Amino acid sequence: MNFIKGILPWKRTLFISIVVLLLLNISSFYGLYTNKFYFFKIDNYIFPILTIVHFIFLYVMWFKIKEDELSDPPMRNLEYSLYIILFVYLYKSFDNLFILISYGEFENHLLPSTFLPLGILIFTLHLLLIGLTLLAFSYRKEVVGNYLFDDMNQHVDSWK
Repeated sequence: MNFIKGILPWKRTLFISIVVLLLLNISSFYGLYTNKFYFFKIDNYIFPILTIVHFIFLYVMWFKIKEDELSDPPMRNLEYSLYIILFVYLYKSFDNLFILISYGEFENHLLPSTFLPLGILIFTLHLLLIGLTLLAFSYRKEVVGNYLFDDMNQHVDSWK
């Protein structure tokens, strides 16, 4: 893990996460089988809407690190929401993997030449997003700090 943290410090992790999220938001409208974009399917908007929570978490984490602030309950709630969204990321990566595996079933059909290259790219981006999300959780714990709310009120002097 220290090797990965040496290659991807927290700033680079946040930046790459934003780029990967943007690329995956665009690719969520792309149909691998047809090589077309589908903007009028409601299902294609689920992933981009869920990534809003991820973008907010990345911003809050950047702000907390930049301002040298401690973690707070809203950040904790964002992170817990992102734990649930991480399962959606896992589902999307397995879904994409099953689509790629189905390539052999359509030998007699005409598939676009971009099927495998873009499918592998999207699958790799999903795996990268999962890894970057876990790395961001690790940086949150390491740089921002743990969620210790029982001890938080003891350091506040209410008489000043």
